[in-house]
This record gives sequence, structure tokens and C-alpha cells, in this order.
Amino acid sequence: MNYDQWISDMKNAFEHGNYSKWASSVNKQMNVEEMVQEVNDLYKSSASCIGCKFLVNMARIMMQKGKSNDQILDIGTKICNVFKIQTPRVCEGVMKIIGVDVVDVVRHSNLKGSQICRFFLGQPCVNGYAAQHDWNITIFPAKEPKIRHPLTKPSEKVPPLKILQISDTHFDPLYEVGSNADCGEPLCCRASSGTPNSTKSAAGKWGDYRKCDTPLILLENAIKHIVKTHKDIDAIYWTGDLPPHDVWVQTREDNIANLKFTSKLMAKYFKGIPIFPSVGNHESVPVDGFAPPHAPPHKNMSWLYDQLAVEWSRWLPTKTHETIRKGAFYSTLLKKGFRVISVNGNYCSRMNFYLLWNSTDPLDQLAWLSKELQSAEDKGEKVHIIGHIPPGGKECLKSWSSSYYDIINRYEGTIMAQFFGHTHWDEFEIFYDLENLKRPVNIGYIAPSITPWENVNPAYRIYYVEGDHPKTNRAIIDHETWKINLDEANRNDNPVWYKAYSAKKAYNMKALSPKDWDDLLTRMDSNDELFDTFYMNHYRNSPVRPNCNNDCRKEILCNLRSARSESRTDFCS
Repeated sequence: MNYDQWISDMKNAFEHGNYSKWASSVNKQMNVEEMVQEVNDLYKSSASCIGCKFLVNMARIMMQKGKSNDQILDIGTKICNVFKIQTPRVCEGVMKIIGVDVVDVVRHSNLKGSQICRFFLGQPCVNGYAAQHDWNITIFPAKEPKIRHPLTKPSEKVPPLKILQISDTHFDPLYEVGSNADCGEPLCCRASSGTPNSTKSAAGKWGDYRKCDTPLILLENAIKHIVKTHKDIDAIYWTGDLPPHDVWVQTREDNIANLKFTSKLMAKYFKGIPIFPSVGNHESVPVDGFAPPHAPPHKNMSWLYDQLAVEWSRWLPTKTHETIRKGAFYSTLLKKGFRVISVNGNYCSRMNFYLLWNSTDPLDQLAWLSKELQSAEDKGEKVHIIGHIPPGGKECLKSWSSSYYDIINRYEGTIMAQFFGHTHWDEFEIFYDLENLKRPVNIGYIAPSITPWENVNPAYRIYYVEGDHPKTNRAIIDHETWKINLDEANRNDNPVWYKAYSAKKAYNMKALSPKDWDDLLTRMDSNDELFDTFYMNHYRNSPVRPNCNNDCRKEILCNLRSARSESRTDFCS
């Protein structure tokens, strides 16, 4: 491919307005629409890698020709418009808020185009190996004997603890009933989304299954219902993503306002209940952009982390503030002998383009996690880990995910469970013994979202945790998911929250140990009815959930087995 000729053709196209011939020529070489969809869905192929290298090398050539960042972004906006990748205002906004930093990162990176694309897209870019992103950490101490995950069934003779997990609220203060819910942008259901073409395209009062976030009326209704229905909650795991999906117009000020408002709302209704928060990828501006310490000073994250320390101080002790201000992670006791550790998984995300410069254990968070777990083990404490982005997801960088997996393996007898959000789905990830991939050692629960964005019913999760007795392991006894039927809520103007299912009953499980979850996967692999039940719960029985064919089923079952990113062949053969 002659990039100089392509740029020359592109320049002529934009100077003389002859877009169609140029666009048609490019589309013959790569299906732009298909590649964009792959990137949005995190299902990448070699075609998306070719397209990525095409764009990176194009930008590099323009940089060599002395083009400024603004000039490159202007061309990027025009390309976005020509191929109708998004609406003109979204194209322009994304370039101003996100593209400006991506271009700057690429400009100052010493990596080749193939290596940059390998970083962003993962395995499809097979020829993009970069040694600087292939790292691991030393677990402290390295040779301590490993304590195995308890195999005894949790005691149900003592009253269990009741822990609420609420995730991905995505409160949209600009949600407008009756606005266009089918606007063709990353977020709709606002006055700026335009007039709906029909009543079917109008945003419902309580939310919408399309690309629309949580109206205040739904968020408050959910919280009031929880307070009224579950009067005996002992603690809350609040796993991030507070702002809406309007990533092309976000400002730091708006995101901080959302953080303050939502934190105040949680404090108002959950008085006296300890809340353990974690930070989501949408809390930052630009979205996913969590700059490590080596980034330029004007990218410093103190604008967010200092405010998180202030808001979270309602529930967390002063001694956690240092690590929160450093990187929005912390370790604290829920009860004597029962520790909660909150990790910032945004430093594993390949969408965090600042890591392109250096992805090696940013903020030394994984080294810190290892030391915290060793201290907990020495004291005989049991630990729950909370976070936002699941470590086995396709967007989690291989080295971060592998090192985290090593830590979970080493401290399998201390860590009783992990709790994540981010995907908006009801699912989980199983961790296996690295020396025996058939032996499950831990479980990561991925809770459903409050937001219906997109195609899901709003939901929250209740966990029953082994209660207080001398030999308690704080293991999960059962969990249940509560939801509303959004379609019925809008038709009847009456959201009815109800228990959708309990894990033990729905999946016929004796307990919720890692072995029990592994057994469930084996049974789902051969039992269509059981898998269909799981898939229904995956979307909370949403009436607009997509059909799941055999390839879809294999993909889901593989994801449930793969808590280490880019290791599908190890766990799914």
C-alpha cells in the first residue's frame, strides 16, 4: 500500500470536495463500517488491525511532513464524517476530547505502527510484539507456601452478612422523556438527540433499552426500593461508572458534579451502611484516560483522585486517602479479620492510551496488592477484592492481566471472591490453578448494571456472605439478582422490582465455591436448557436481547472460563 499516494489522494479529495471516489477506493481495500463495528464490540480481526496500521502510518507520515496535531485531527474529523462513522458533532467532539491525546501519544511513541495497533487491538495484530509491554512483577514474597482455597461448605448456622453490589449507574442528568431514543449516536434520550420519528422512537419515562442511560427517576427509585426491601444490608460494594456515555462532550467539571451528586445520593439513603467504592473507566475525561505518573504534568489525575478521596471519606478511614490520591485504590477492614481491597483496573485497559508509553505496573499497584494480600495472609484475614474492569476481558492488557492472575493464584486461600462491573451483563470469571488448569481456585463475580444501556433490564445484586463465627472464611453462600422489567415499567408507569433469581436455585448448585461454578460451566456446555437460563439472566430477560447461536454460546462459555486475557486457547480448548 502506497501511503504517500493515499495521503496525496486524500488531500486532493478534501481540498476539492471529491470525497466519494476517494472513499470508494479506500472501502475496496478495507471494509470501514465492519472494522468500526469490530472495534466497538471488541471483536477484532486481522482486517481491523490492517485498518489501524493504515491510520497510524498515515498520521506518522503527516507528522513527518510537519503537520500539527490540529491539522491531523482536522483530517481525522473529515475521515470520520466521510465514512459516516458517527454524526458530525460526535466526530468533532471525539477528536477534540479523545483524539487530541491519542495523536500526542502516537507522536511521542517509539513503537512501530504494528506495535501500536497490537497494544490497542490485541491478538489480531499478531506481528506487533513489543518487549516493553511484555512484563511481570515479583510476587512478595515469591516462595511462600501457597494456602489453598477452602473446600469446606460455608456455615449457614450463623446469620449471614448481606452485601449489596450496585454498579454502572451511569446517571444522565440531561435525560429527557419523549426525546429521540434512536438518534444514531453513542448516547441518546436527550433534548439534543432530536425529535423522534415515531412514538416507538421516543424515550420512556423510566429509561430505554437503546443507547440511553439512567434518568434520575430510575436511579432514585432503585435506591429507595433497596432501602425499603433490604433493611439488613451490612455493606455495599459500589463498583464504578457514574457519568453517562456522552464521551464526545464531557468535561472534568461535569464528571466531578456527577460524582458529587451520586455520592451524596448514596449517603442520603444508605445512612450508617459502610460503602466500599471503586473507580470506573467513565469517571475520567477523556473516557478511559488514566494517566500514570510518567505522563506530562497537565495530564495529572489529581483533579479526579483528590475528589474521590473527599467523596469516599464518608465511608473510608483516613489511612486510605494516600493510595486513593495516588491512584484510586485502597485496602481497609470491613470487620475484624475481613478485609476489602479496591483496585483501579483502568491501568489494565488497552483503551487507556497513555499506557502506550509505559504499561509496566502503573503506580506499582500490583506490587502493592501483593504486599497487602501477604499482610492479610500473615494476620489470618479473609479478603474480598472489588474493582470495575474484569481482568479477563478482551480490553485488559495481557501483562497486567497475567500478573494479576498470578497474584490471585498465589493468594487463593486468602481471597474469597472478587467483584467487578463494567460489562453491564450478569456474568462471572473463573480463575484456575496455573499448575493444574483443571483446578478452579477463585471466582470473579461481574454484576449487572443499573443503566439499561443497551438492551438490558436495570438490576442490582445481593450477596449472602458467611457470617461471624471463629472459623469463618467469608465465603459467598448465595447471591440473588433483583431487576425491573423496563418495558412494563414504561407501559404501566410503575416500575416493579423483584427477585429475578438466586444462583443456587436457578443453576441447581450445592454451593458457590470455584469448583461449583466450574461444574456449572461443564453442565451448561451440554445442557441447552441450563445455558438458556443463564443467557436469559445474562440480559435480565430483556425482550430485546439478541439471539445466541452456537458461536455466541461458545464465546460466552469461553469468556466465563477465561479470567486471564489473551489466554483463550489455554482455557477453552
